[in-house]
Amino acid sequence: MTHMTLDASTLSSKRVVYVGGIADQATSDILHAAMLPFGPIKSVELPMDYAKGVHRGFAFTEYEDADDAEEAIFNLNGSELLGRTLKVSLAQPNQVNKLSASNEAVWKSDDWFKKHAGGIGEKTLKEQQDREKEASILHQD
Repeated sequence: MTHMTLDASTLSSKRVVYVGGIADQATSDILHAAMLPFGPIKSVELPMDYAKGVHRGFAFTEYEDADDAEEAIFNLNGSELLGRTLKVSLAQPNQVNKLSASNEAVWKSDDWFKKHAGGIGEKTLKEQQDREKEASILHQD
C-alpha cells in the first residue's frame, strides 16, 4: 500500500473516504480487507497516536474511482467492524486536519527524551561526563 497525500485536489476527487469509530485492535490490513469489496483501493491511512503507541480511531481510504468510494460509504456507514459501529463518509478538509493533533514534535518535551533516550537527565549526564573525564585522566598516567 502506498502512503496517501491528502491535499485539496485529492479530496475534491471524491475518492477519499473517512472511516471513524475504528476499534483499537483494528489494523490497516483489516481495514483494507473490509473496504476492498467495493473497489480497488489506492491507499489506506490509519493515523497513529505515537505518544500512546496506538492508532487514533479513524482512517482515510482512497479508492481509485469515486463511484467505489460512494459504494463503500453507502454500504459501510453504520456497519459493525470488530464490535464497533463505523461512521463512514466522504472525507472533508476539517477531518484531514485531524492527521496532526499538534504542530509540535513529540520529542520537544523533556519527558519524551527521559523516557525514550535512556532516561539521561541533567544529573545523570553530568555524572557520565565526570566519569569520562576521570577515565581520560587515568589513561594519561
